[in-house]
Amino acid sequence: MKITRQKHAKKILSFYKNNFNIVPPYNVLVDGTFCQAALKHKIQMKEQLPKYLMGEVQLCTTRCVLKELESLGKDLYGAKIIAQKFQVRHCAHSTSPVSGTACILSLVADDNSRHYFVATQDNYLAEKVKKKAGVPLLFIIQNTMVLDKPSPKSVVQVKAAQTSQLIPEHQKHSIQHLKEEQGVVQDSERRRRKRRRVGGPNPLSCLKKKKKQIEAKPTTAAPEQKRSKRNRKKRRPPANITPLTA
Repeated sequence: MKITRQKHAKKILSFYKNNFNIVPPYNVLVDGTFCQAALKHKIQMKEQLPKYLMGEVQLCTTRCVLKELESLGKDLYGAKIIAQKFQVRHCAHSTSPVSGTACILSLVADDNSRHYFVATQDNYLAEKVKKKAGVPLLFIIQNTMVLDKPSPKSVVQVKAAQTSQLIPEHQKHSIQHLKEEQGVVQDSERRRRKRRRVGGPNPLSCLKKKKKQIEAKPTTAAPEQKRSKRNRKKRRPPANITPLTA
């Protein structure tokens, strides 16, 4: 198995684990087309799939898928033998079976609460699965099982949750459980208690600022005023009085 394929699968599995809580053991719903392709390319699903997904895998199918393979006759007899070895999951069509595609879509409806993977070679079923959020898709290409990248619907839902800061309920419980185990909750409570209470304003900052006293500068008399004073001192005698001569 190539390292690039392993890294590719690991990255996709971490996406589904962190955002949709899909963890081992992985429940893989297999239809008749996938069984036929595995038989054709000589793929041992029970041995190779756990190695590729790096975890325990439970291969399963439905009664509707088995009924469909029986109705198709000898051409798909080998695929029917393979599918009969898997776990048969309960569906709501026990009395009136439907097509394998319709049955599998009913099991992954709504929010895929049972965290199913869907393994198929049917393009119609694959397109329908991609329109649902949180449903990993497996298919066979070039004699190799491949885990498809997250669907646009899954990516949009995750981005919307991140934008609105919505955390799924199962993640809230897991985060709370981890915090309690690590003692983070107690530490945060202690920090809240140690925080200083917000007091009033600093009394020193409320004092009024002292006004600076402006020293009056001595003013000098204007030159015109000085001249007028000099003129006053030098008074001329009246005209009818003659000055004394020696």
